Amino acid sequence: HARHDSHAEACDSSCQIPSMKRASVSKKGSKRKSMSSEQMQRDQDPKRKKVTYSSQLMEVLGYERPVLSGTRYEPGAGLRFPENLEARGWDFVLAHVTHPEGEEDFESKLGEIMRSDEVKGLLPEGDLEVFEDTIRTTYELAMSRLEPRDGLRHRGPASNGKTQPNGSSGAHGMNGNHRGNGKRENGLSVEAKVDAEIVYEFGGPMGTLTIMLFSHVIMYYLWLSVAHHNGNLFLPRWSDIVHIYNDCAPTREITFVYLAFIAFQALLGGLLPGFIMKGLPIPSEGNKTLDYNCNGYGAWLVTLAVVFFLEKYDYYSLSALPEKYGQLMTVMVLFGDAMSIAIYSSGFILGVTHRMSGNHVYDFFMGSWLNPRIGDFDFKLWAEVRVSWFTLFLLTLSCFMKDLKEKDHDFTQVHPGLYVMLCAHFLYTNACVKGEECIVTTWDIFYEKWGWMLIFWNFAGVPIVYTWNSFYILQTQPELPVRCGVYLLVCLLITYYVWDTANSQKNRFRMQLRGTFKERPWYVMPQLPWGTLENPIAIRTKHGNRLLVSGWYGLSQTRKIHYLMDILFALEWGLAAGMQNFLPYFYLCFFSSFIAHRGIRDNERCAKKYGEDWERYCSLVPYVLIPGVW
Repeated sequence: HARHDSHAEACDSSCQIPSMKRASVSKKGSKRKSMSSEQMQRDQDPKRKKVTYSSQLMEVLGYERPVLSGTRYEPGAGLRFPENLEARGWDFVLAHVTHPEGEEDFESKLGEIMRSDEVKGLLPEGDLEVFEDTIRTTYELAMSRLEPRDGLRHRGPASNGKTQPNGSSGAHGMNGNHRGNGKRENGLSVEAKVDAEIVYEFGGPMGTLTIMLFSHVIMYYLWLSVAHHNGNLFLPRWSDIVHIYNDCAPTREITFVYLAFIAFQALLGGLLPGFIMKGLPIPSEGNKTLDYNCNGYGAWLVTLAVVFFLEKYDYYSLSALPEKYGQLMTVMVLFGDAMSIAIYSSGFILGVTHRMSGNHVYDFFMGSWLNPRIGDFDFKLWAEVRVSWFTLFLLTLSCFMKDLKEKDHDFTQVHPGLYVMLCAHFLYTNACVKGEECIVTTWDIFYEKWGWMLIFWNFAGVPIVYTWNSFYILQTQPELPVRCGVYLLVCLLITYYVWDTANSQKNRFRMQLRGTFKERPWYVMPQLPWGTLENPIAIRTKHGNRLLVSGWYGLSQTRKIHYLMDILFALEWGLAAGMQNFLPYFYLCFFSSFIAHRGIRDNERCAKKYGEDWERYCSLVPYVLIPGVW
């Protein structure tokens, strides 16, 4: 639900205004009677036809319902603008609502437009009256509800003879959502202030230094556990250091394999055609929007085809990787650290540093460069989608192939937990590439700089820590009945559906507002039901943005329902490894704490950005992470 800002009027569950009978502003010589605001308010008969209003009229009334491009608008029951004059009708109504000059001026200008060749030449005689009635009815409803009248922005001319979706980009600046020059300037200053604000997070310099050191230590601890301690917790000894020295030193072969994989993914990212999407406006760069070539799905299909080819013709088998787990991990760790140093230094060399604290330890962790690019090749999006998730899936696949090989290629003998892990990591990776255009509007791409935190975990942390359970299952073969594996797969699919559709709803809603939403081709699949909200409900903030209160977020009344699904994923991955040891649940503990911290960060940032509007939003969607609890 949403509330009218000016009048504090509650709307119904679908945020629609009651239907109207045909009405018009009184006119000399006209027998039609004008419908008063009170009559409109009284017309509540649920049997009457509900009216679908344009997002422009919703903005006049203080409600929100963005619609997909091309949707026909019906400003009154039985009334609609003819399709070929739809944009012209809305432009006329909004111009006079934004800058009201009185009834006489309205009548004069309406007479001019009705006598113009543009209208008379396109409409037959019968449709002229419908067009005039539609303008009058819409104008009267808007004027009766609009208060104060200086808060409405005037939409610029629409292209292709159709109105643009609400919030589409144009001459109105960021998101196209600002309602006037004053509001727009104020909104942008708040956005820029929040974006440039330097706040020590993660415990400041000492906290980030501790995280960087711990991240290196925990990866080798996990390797030692699965390779030499049967997956158990243990107290490190000198002999463990010797194991690391002997078994984790990189070889030429594994270094070549990894670097060839990275170079191949970079080549695909730079050359394959893709789905061009615009990112969010960047306050630090004058609200410039960057183009992103979302070709991850094509790269994913090519990668799978190449892996199949190499495996089938015995050029290279993934089943060899588990035996070189420690060596590969060291290569990935060194590459992640080296890339972090290179990008951090480049930020200073190229003069593109942003949001710097002045402390090199903290700034190295958070990053110096917001959008590292070569031409249109965006390193941050590429690493987040391709490197981390492709590597994750291939490592889990290598464990599955190794187990299959050791069991004489009998699929019925492969451990049930590996089926769960393979399915989970395939779905997760496939979701990231099929919905890559949604990622360009996420926190990581829009706000986070590309520092050690993102780089190291994209190149090393995610692929190693997130796949540890796969290696653990392969090495220890924990007890897990087949029926339990089946139950876990069912739970995994349910979790995946909520996670996928919640993320899609949130990010496609942003694209709807900006007019950048496009349907993906049929072969980019699966496109799940309820992934796109046909009639999303949101509240409009004074800042100019919209906050979604429908879909999974409204149903669960939880602002981070997609994060909760991530946590359930982690739990299911742990259960796939049985209940014999604690370490399969390390990722669950680690990830839950990280997500909780991110939820707190996001809440604090939004509270500063939106002020009272954020409090209003929190009253409609009250829970952060767990419905009914927190």
